[in-house]
Amino acid sequence: MIWLIVITFMIIGGLVSGKLKRKFKEYSRVATTSGLSGKEIAEKMLFDNGISDVKVVSVPGKLTDHYNPEDKTINLSPDVYQGRHVSAAAVAAHECGHALQHAQAYQWLQVRSQMVPIVNFSGTMMNTIFILGFLGAGVLHMFSFYHMIMAIIFFQAMITIFSLITLPVEFDASRRALVWLKSSNITNDRELVMAEDALKWAASTYVVAAIAAASYLLYYIALSRD
Repeated sequence: MIWLIVITFMIIGGLVSGKLKRKFKEYSRVATTSGLSGKEIAEKMLFDNGISDVKVVSVPGKLTDHYNPEDKTINLSPDVYQGRHVSAAAVAAHECGHALQHAQAYQWLQVRSQMVPIVNFSGTMMNTIFILGFLGAGVLHMFSFYHMIMAIIFFQAMITIFSLITLPVEFDASRRALVWLKSSNITNDRELVMAEDALKWAASTYVVAAIAAASYLLYYIALSRD
């Protein structure tokens, strides 16, 4: 049963990720009317919202864009940092949306940030339990199946809660991005529709991850009742 769930969400995740990449590639061929690069768009959005303590930097890779609340940096991949197209505008504005959340103490972002160490620990423990179980390690024999499955349920619950909390954080960042892109005239109406579509598919990856996490949790709970 667990392998069926894993394979199902691997396929769904792969399809959504592939669609996202195709959308970003498609919209990267459409230049924005403003002609600003992702870096310039991010800096302007920060300035317009009175944020002066956040830096915009370039990081290697593709779709590696993120906001780091610890050092207050908006990290943009080269395609976004240098790009002067709709995809770059959408991503840059979205990451600035997270900076705005941080500056305004957005509740769900604060909760999500506080959960990061717990989720990292939970992921490590889950992997350790499964690896030791696969290897048939003697240490696991010290615990009953009930205790083992309850530990797995607890750690998976933390991961699931984190995945669910991520959803309002991501949707809100995209909402802020689109509102600003429209009000600042960085994009015209046609480009704004494309930016919204790109961000919709980006958000879909988080939705799939949350559903997958919840499915694993329900499976482990059902297993504990057998």
